[in-house]
Amino acid sequence: MLAVRLLKNRINPLNIPEGMIVNHGDMVLVRTDKGEEVATAFYVHSQIASIIEKTKTPSVPLVRVMTPEDKEVYKEIEQAEIQGYKDCVALINKHNLVMSLIACKYTFDRKKVTFYYTAPERVDFRELLKDLTQVFRRVRIDLKHVGVRDETAICSGYGLCGKPFCCCSFKKSFEPINIKLARDQGMPITSGKISGTCGRLLCCLDYEYKTYIEAAKGMCPVGSSVMTPDGVGRVNALLVLSGKISVKHEDGKIKEYTKDEIEMIDTDVNIDIDNPYDYKEESDEIDIKKLED
Repeated sequence: MLAVRLLKNRINPLNIPEGMIVNHGDMVLVRTDKGEEVATAFYVHSQIASIIEKTKTPSVPLVRVMTPEDKEVYKEIEQAEIQGYKDCVALINKHNLVMSLIACKYTFDRKKVTFYYTAPERVDFRELLKDLTQVFRRVRIDLKHVGVRDETAICSGYGLCGKPFCCCSFKKSFEPINIKLARDQGMPITSGKISGTCGRLLCCLDYEYKTYIEAAKGMCPVGSSVMTPDGVGRVNALLVLSGKISVKHEDGKIKEYTKDEIEMIDTDVNIDIDNPYDYKEESDEIDIKKLED
């Protein structure tokens, strides 16, 4: 299967008309709801292709493989987008509007230009639009307000894990994420550990949640009294990814066991635990509402 990546790096299969030949790495023109756009065709791994077919990801029709002349036109469009971005920023500053411009995108025929921006609240950009129509003549202008997650997806980059952002590599939609997901996964409640570049809770907290819950099944909860091969203790922490349970003993030593090696008991054990994932002081300083959607 051949596919292309469009805005926010989302993968869409390529609908190739009969008789047209497209190779991996070819620059192509495709038709989207915005008009004709430039993209690069590439072969999709069979496993990814099966997911695309299963989820019925809409395909985009191929217009043509780009010619040398098309590529020269595209270079001009890229320069026009850079200048268009600068012109729009200047006008935003002129009108003292509380909005942040993210990107300026032309369609290949240059009949439409879209300005993507973020803003904390509704913006009255009527005067801005009047000025833009004087700068961008005979062009349809679209001012599109997007969220901070969309902003990060459009700009792209790499996350704390060292891999490309989830939002611009494979995630197609943003589900609401709350702090409970981080707590249940034993994440330290510090903004630097649980929030992404967008300033919101990490996307992976949502789609990895089921894996953590499944892995934690059968594990004794933190704080419970347990019997271990080394005697009585209290559960200090759940090391879900390694399948181990950290237990603190009466002598203060902390050891790790599998869930099959320990058993919960009804006896109250007088041992103060110090869960390494419990960051209460830091969490008190975080405005949780700003991190959640």
